[in-house]
Amino acid sequence: MIDKLVVKLLTLKMRLSDEHGQDLAEYALITGGVAILLIIAVGVFSTALGGWFTKMGAWVDDLAPVITP
Repeated sequence: MIDKLVVKLLTLKMRLSDEHGQDLAEYALITGGVAILLIIAVGVFSTALGGWFTKMGAWVDDLAPVITP
């Protein structure tokens, strides 16, 4: 009887200390945090990013005659 109780307690302890799936949850939290930071950064730097994309577009337009055969 005591053996069965000890086995049950050890099994319960193993189940409570099981970390299966913990890595996936941590990666999901990190990914969510990075996504939120990127959204905030785009909001803060939207004017600067718009100017940069405009300059890049003009640069590509200037190169178009050179690249076209």
